[in-house]
Amino acid sequence: MRLKISHRTEYRYDAPVQYALQRLRLVPRSGRTQTIHNWSLKVEGASEEARFVDHFENDTRLVSVASDATVIGIDAWGEVETFDTAGVFGEHKGFAPLWLFQQQTDLTEPGDGVRELAMSVGQGSELERLHQLMTTIGVRVAYTIGATHPGTTAEQALKQASGVCQDHAHIFAAAARLLGFPARYISGYLMLNETIDQAAGHAWAEAHVPGLGWVAFDPSNGISPDERYVRMAVGRDYRDAMPVSGIRLGPAEEQLAVSVTVEQ
Repeated sequence: MRLKISHRTEYRYDAPVQYALQRLRLVPRSGRTQTIHNWSLKVEGASEEARFVDHFENDTRLVSVASDATVIGIDAWGEVETFDTAGVFGEHKGFAPLWLFQQQTDLTEPGDGVRELAMSVGQGSELERLHQLMTTIGVRVAYTIGATHPGTTAEQALKQASGVCQDHAHIFAAAARLLGFPARYISGYLMLNETIDQAAGHAWAEAHVPGLGWVAFDPSNGISPDERYVRMAVGRDYRDAMPVSGIRLGPAEEQLAVSVTVEQ
């Protein structure tokens, strides 16, 4: 499937920004599940300082913001050909060792709820147990926009039984690690059947299965990702793979607007 994607992130300030440094993970890379035919990244109100591939193999750009900026606009767009591999991404590669993905983070640290969830997974093959985990999360944690925020932990979202794709991915990763699987967080895009315009990107998780390598699971939709999914960045959790992150100095108040379109 060939998908056309457009993603705009806009920051507006009520006073000039003294200084800001932002890390952008907004350039997808070709791999087993996708081929990037063309991709562009444009930043308004900031200058690129460096670009590199990080230890998770994410294309990363660092941009600094001029002292007189009141608007920072980041536009990413392009065309990607995707392939349905039944969720299988394949062997582990990159500088980050596999054992790193077995370690919990602040956002995935398990409490009693996540531990009980992991223990509830029944017997079966590795894939059967992971699919059961994915399905259980979708049933127990309702997809509810606005129910959580970027700092919500897996344990908190599970306890309140509501969240969004970020929370589902964190819960899956936390529980999968307890079950002995290295697990990681994926940020990207999903083509929806009912709409082109979206308010944000998408997120799901992967677990490393012996003999198969990384296999993707999307608890929000109850499936392993297919050709409607585009991978952008990878990490242990949202903070490692978030599209835009950084620091800002000064008293200016910030307003953020995000718009995404994904269409065939």
